[in-house]
Amino acid sequence: MSDTELLPKSKPEPARRLEMFTGAGRRRRWTPAQKAEILAEIYESGDTVSAVARRHGLTPQQLFGWRREAKRRAKRDAANDELGAQGAAFVPVVVEEALPSRAATTDGASVIAIVMGAATVRVAPGVDAATLTTVLRAVRAAT
Repeated sequence: MSDTELLPKSKPEPARRLEMFTGAGRRRRWTPAQKAEILAEIYESGDTVSAVARRHGLTPQQLFGWRREAKRRAKRDAANDELGAQGAAFVPVVVEEALPSRAATTDGASVIAIVMGAATVRVAPGVDAATLTTVLRAVRAAT
């Protein structure tokens, strides 16, 4: 910073908007509905993200983060809806003579091997359905 920048200006600048926050200084909490209304305002009004952020006392980075999260949530919900709409699917089952070292657990019980593309998921007896569903969805999404 140069010395001339510290000197008083010949023509004073007009006062800008001043906000005063009082109270405990906590962060504001925005409900998902409020966030959705503010995000919708960006598209409806045609204003820039910065203008909408200024109107609501936010930073543009917050709105960009909210918009990114909304897109991720919509994508995730669409994927879950697609999986739910497909319902139960039937696949051919192939029974092979298993190798004792890979097909049996330590207690001698057999396992089920599910092949999905290049991935093989081995399911031991007693695995709950919710865990198996989560694993199979993750493998399906990755292949």
